[in-house]
Amino acid sequence: MTRVVVAIDSLKGSLSAAAAARALAAGWTAAEPAARIDLRPMADGGEGTLDAFAAAVPGARRMPVTVTGPHGEPVAASWLWLPSPDDERGTGVVELASTSGIELLGDVRRGLDADTTGFGQAIAAALDAGVSRVVLGIGSSASTDGGVGMLRALGARFADRHGADIVPGARGLADLATADLAELRPLPPGGAVVLTDVSNPLLGARGAAAVFGPQKGLDAAGVAAAERALAGLSRAVPRGDVLASTDGAGAAGGTGFGLLAWGAGLTPGAREVATLIGLADAVAAADLVITGEGSFDGQSAAGKVPAFVAELAAHAGVPAALVAGRIAPDAETAAFAASVSLTDLAGSSGASFADPARWLRAAGAALAATVSAGGADRPTGRGTGAGA
Repeated sequence: MTRVVVAIDSLKGSLSAAAAARALAAGWTAAEPAARIDLRPMADGGEGTLDAFAAAVPGARRMPVTVTGPHGEPVAASWLWLPSPDDERGTGVVELASTSGIELLGDVRRGLDADTTGFGQAIAAALDAGVSRVVLGIGSSASTDGGVGMLRALGARFADRHGADIVPGARGLADLATADLAELRPLPPGGAVVLTDVSNPLLGARGAAAVFGPQKGLDAAGVAAAERALAGLSRAVPRGDVLASTDGAGAAGGTGFGLLAWGAGLTPGAREVATLIGLADAVAAADLVITGEGSFDGQSAAGKVPAFVAELAAHAGVPAALVAGRIAPDAETAAFAASVSLTDLAGSSGASFADPARWLRAAGAALAATVSAGGADRPTGRGTGAGA
């Protein structure tokens, strides 16, 4: 009987991590009914973080909340309550993607006007419920507001030179004169841990505006305006210059900076998620680990889920297999005993994207056949018998 751990990230814009894991498992068990499949869907702080925890942690409960989305309209969202063996108050997990995320805008981009108010409102709801600790995933942001909307929802005030509240988003930051954090809600007793998969600072060529602004609808002039606005924010916040240069401060349009100003600590998202879902113990008991994401490319080694899971598997002496919507030509797959591209299986990216669950099932079956033939006990990289 083969013991398989499925620790895949979401296929962004296509399928959640939990749904992707189920599809892979279905394909494997169709080929090998006796296999024991342990589903541990993964995330790195972005879209699918709540789903990953909900699927892997017994007793997790979704707590509905209505928040103000990045477009200024109400959004039905939720935060997740996780039980703790040592504390009945538990941990609250809040995901920026489902409260202030870019996916909530569809094909529209709000550039300088999107903000993180909804994320802050969901954090406040978790604090109101009395959790002893919060875990905050900050991927997939729609805004470049430095986390100001979030901080406002937690009690801070940001005003112009006339003492009036600034308007939401990076556009409002252009008028910022004072940042008053005196009424910010305190951190919960166990603190706040922030999950992020990027190490960008707030400002400069690697900063929030320059690197991520274009994804959010900012043209060259908009990027320059957002950079000036975020620089002004860093000057207005106590110790802002130090916080702005901290790794991860530029994550989620500068929300990392805002959370640092609150007193939260930033950590690599995949590592923290793995700890909370007990991935290391599951991997140690497995014969094979399957991981992956939507697009595996040259950037995937920098804190993304597949690279982290492969490292964890190697440490345990367990082979890892990769499944991705696409595997880019610049991707390094030597760490994987087998790799499968859904695009290659389906014949085109369009066919793969149209029915990802179908091709994930096919990938699971192909990997099961590879393992049965003894093909996943040595690194083979891309182009294995698994159909990559």
